[in-house]
Amino acid sequence: METYIFVYFGSLLSALIITPAVIMIANKIKAVDYPGVRAVHTRPVPRIGGLVIFLSTMTFIVIVLFVNNSIGRAFQSSKTQLITLLCSAAFIFLIGLIDDLKGLSARIKLISELLAVVVLCIAGIKISSIYITKEWVINLGILSCPLTILWIVGITNAVNLSDGLDGLAAGISAIACGVIAIFSVYSGNVIMAIIMLAMLGSLSGFLFFNFNPAKIFMGDCGSLFLGFTIASASVQCSTKSSALVGLALPFLALGIPIFDTLFSMLRRSIERRSIFSPDRRHFHHMLIDMGIKQRHVVISIYVMTFLFTGLGMFMMITNNRNTFLIFICVITLIIILFSVVGSIRLKETLAGLQKKYEIANRCKQEKMKFDYAQLYFRKAHTYDQWWTAVCKAAEQLDFAWLSMKSETLDGIIQTEVWRMPDFKANFSKLIIMTIPFDHNGDKKSCEFEVAISVNGSLESAGNRATLFNRLIDESAVYNLSSSTTQVSKQKNNLPEDICYR
Repeated sequence: METYIFVYFGSLLSALIITPAVIMIANKIKAVDYPGVRAVHTRPVPRIGGLVIFLSTMTFIVIVLFVNNSIGRAFQSSKTQLITLLCSAAFIFLIGLIDDLKGLSARIKLISELLAVVVLCIAGIKISSIYITKEWVINLGILSCPLTILWIVGITNAVNLSDGLDGLAAGISAIACGVIAIFSVYSGNVIMAIIMLAMLGSLSGFLFFNFNPAKIFMGDCGSLFLGFTIASASVQCSTKSSALVGLALPFLALGIPIFDTLFSMLRRSIERRSIFSPDRRHFHHMLIDMGIKQRHVVISIYVMTFLFTGLGMFMMITNNRNTFLIFICVITLIIILFSVVGSIRLKETLAGLQKKYEIANRCKQEKMKFDYAQLYFRKAHTYDQWWTAVCKAAEQLDFAWLSMKSETLDGIIQTEVWRMPDFKANFSKLIIMTIPFDHNGDKKSCEFEVAISVNGSLESAGNRATLFNRLIDESAVYNLSSSTTQVSKQKNNLPEDICYR
């Protein structure tokens, strides 16, 4: 017990001492976060506070390695896995620090996280099985490493995305560390208990400076380090405990950032944006938009997290079947909370998924029509065959009409027109545009005027216009013969018998 107290209060005091120095250094090297369109702060704030958390945590973990008691001996007996975990966490911290100082793409950070987790899996830190009940055990086999990668990378980025308000990520992570520490002590996993207590102490000290109004942000170096270490610790807890609670408790403690990340990815996917693209519709943003002050939003999320973890703590004293039931009930409560706040709406989500499917299906059909029209251009060896291909493309892409106007070097204007059969004019549902293009050298200028049926979607009309432009760009008009004899000889070579599916 003395070791636990020493580690917690030692890391807390260390964070209190180090943080002012890091603030001074960050201001000196301009490692500050400036206000932006997504930011809620109004002044530049130092953003490498993760250095405080990292140093305070690592210092006291290393000290315990040399303590001559049962906890120190436990650290010595698991030195290989412990060093692997700490080195991987340090690597992730460095990646985050580089991102805070120089900037890194999301792809590089993701690859770095994957490499770090693979190293953990090689060292034996992975989810090998999931205990639902004593009778129902899921042995993952070859899925062990993929699931571990998904779990650790997912939680790492969930904590990273939750760092949007003063003290939010630090407070949620502190609660998660406290929960894992309690469970580790309860299950006899002293190594994870020490790691979590060291991190909890450093977060407690850091929060004195990070809570609203924040004097320092943890930055990516802090949020990535926290997420990675907490996720790795939960994996270690699951391997040391034959119970669902080893993974369930950390999941519930981080329930808000985890579901916020999942719903954000779903929302961006429905909107057909990159899942890594930024937005301002996170859970905490929605609370602020409801008129709640930033400080009160953070405190409210703390209370919700305490509620979820408090309910989850009952899993430690129940049998496995009731443990699973409690887990499902708390998850349902979290989803209801997100629905109430407006971060996720079932009807809108289903409608968005249906619309996305319809758009994807329509794009697929339009691409198939493009491929069919492209065959005519590839068979065109004369100007007349090329014009036939143009008309066929216009028909396939649902144009209302198409005209081609060209002016010769002598100033003579020539016009050719194609019109969709049985077309009934409705100019309110047409997009009319002019498309210039290169022609034979005997022409001064050439251009198309096309009228594209909207068919309920401006995006579809724009996509069909793009496909038509691509067909024109790819067809070499200047290489075509104008011989009418050649036209009559090759007219029957057009692929009239091709069946479009």
